[in-house]
Parts: sequence; structure tokens; C-alpha cells
Amino acid sequence: MPEVLYDAHPSLLRTRPFGTLLTMLLMLGGILVAVVGDQVIPPEFKSQVRVDGQTLQMIGIGVFAFATLQLLTWWVTARTDHLEITADEILWTHGLLSKQYTEINMASVRTVRVTQTLFQRIMNAGDITIYTAGDTPELVVRGLPDPGQIREFIKAQPASGV
Repeated sequence: MPEVLYDAHPSLLRTRPFGTLLTMLLMLGGILVAVVGDQVIPPEFKSQVRVDGQTLQMIGIGVFAFATLQLLTWWVTARTDHLEITADEILWTHGLLSKQYTEINMASVRTVRVTQTLFQRIMNAGDITIYTAGDTPELVVRGLPDPGQIREFIKAQPASGV
């Protein structure tokens, strides 16, 4: 069994930093509205809108449930993707119920492209594109932690004798 050089899933916080933080704030806001929402609304606003405590509590629970479901969906999506690099090959696994496997022999890798936005650079994440032959990439992986290390692992492998 070859030694595993790199083994990672895309990171949720690194892939969606603003979306994750906003969703967590919505979860917190939903809890606050459900628990203490009726007590913080000014009486003059209550008379204009006519919202009772139970309705406000249901709105808070709904916001919390929606945000939790969104965060859980993003997390499951990130966990269903997996990249493993050994000295011989690159193995990309994608899918939850049905799986898609992409194996690339290390000797056939022609180009590795690392793309990082400003926020990905801050979070030390990035997108990896691997080319083997032709102009179409063989593999595109988004949101992996430490993409520079991935590039170095692939470059450090011996070139093919072709």
C-alpha cells in the first residue's frame, strides 16, 4: 500500500466563509427570536403589527430550522468529496449514495493549476485543476485546504519516461 501524501475533504468554512457565518448568525437569531422575541418588541410596534408571542416563536423556530438545514446541506456536500494523493496516483471520490471515482496516474499529470480568491488565500484554501492530455481538465476540485501543498506533492513526483 503506497504512503498517503495528502488526504482531505473540502472545508466548509474555507469554501463558504461568509455563507457559513451568515447561516450561523441566522441560527442564533432564530433562537433569540424564539426564546425572547416577545419581550424585546416595543409595545407601540406590537399594536401596529399585531404579532403575538406564539407567532413570533414559530417564526424564530422556522428561521433556525431553515438555517440549520442549509448548513447541514453544505456540510454533507463538503464531506461527500474526498481527495487522496499517493506517490503513484491521485484519487478523487465524489458522491453520497452513488459514488464517482476519478483515478489519475501521477506520471500522466501534465499541469496542475491552483486558483485562489482573496478570501481563499486568507483561509488557506483553493481550487485545484489537473490536466493530463488536451485542453480539457481531467479533474477540478473546489475548496481544498492547503492547495499549494497539493501542487508541491504532485510536482515532486518523478516525471514519466515518455
